[in-house]
Amino acid sequence: MREWNAETYHRVSNPQFDWGTVVLDRLPLRGDELVLDVGCGTGRLTEKLLQRLPRGRVLAIDLSSNMLQVARDYLKPSFAAQIQLAIADAAWLPVRECADAIFSTATFHWVLDHPRLFRSLHDALKPGGRLVAQCGGGANLARVHQRLDGLRHQPEFARSFERWREPWEFADPETTDSRLAAAGFESIRTSVESSPARFSSAEEFSTFIANVICRPYLAHLHDPSLRDQLISRITTLAAADNPPFELDYWRLNIDAVKPR
Repeated sequence: MREWNAETYHRVSNPQFDWGTVVLDRLPLRGDELVLDVGCGTGRLTEKLLQRLPRGRVLAIDLSSNMLQVARDYLKPSFAAQIQLAIADAAWLPVRECADAIFSTATFHWVLDHPRLFRSLHDALKPGGRLVAQCGGGANLARVHQRLDGLRHQPEFARSFERWREPWEFADPETTDSRLAAAGFESIRTSVESSPARFSSAEEFSTFIANVICRPYLAHLHDPSLRDQLISRITTLAAADNPPFELDYWRLNIDAVKPR
């Protein structure tokens, strides 16, 4: 589950990139800070972050070695002196009180233990350091997950999903407020917003869901024909929606500060 088809993700992750640029605009920077990019993926947003740190540095972490390899190839030619990349678990960051800020998008919902995650982020920040992040929250992808859960109980799929458990945590703002406060943060602001992603064709939609949304489900299907069936059925259902080929994304925004 920790590995992705990083080359394809780099190509198709436009929704995540577009959301992330808005989140990055929320992060105030002088230009000389050390910023942790938690869940850097293939580095598309890390590049934008580095451009805002002409005298600063970025420690970019991800749990996927595939993602980090693509990020390394993408970023090192232009930012070798400013970037360090490392495999690390966001809930157990290997640094303490070193970061001026933490930036993260489309990552925290893949961490099941949010209380532990927020303690890890708090410990990694310097006093006065800022956390600016966004992840899936609330009713994120409820429609497509409901369809996928219905399909995994069908006879042809059921045996493959006997050990299924949801690999995400889509928290609401109130729960997240409490968890951030318990971890020691202050000046906490959270909100959830609808951010639907629309695709222009069945091919574009199916490629995206196969490499992003359905990845945990496909990991349980070792028969390629069953994988193709699952993606085909979800795509057919999405074609009948109004509008067609839309994913019901909801984003949880997080802003908080470590006390001085």
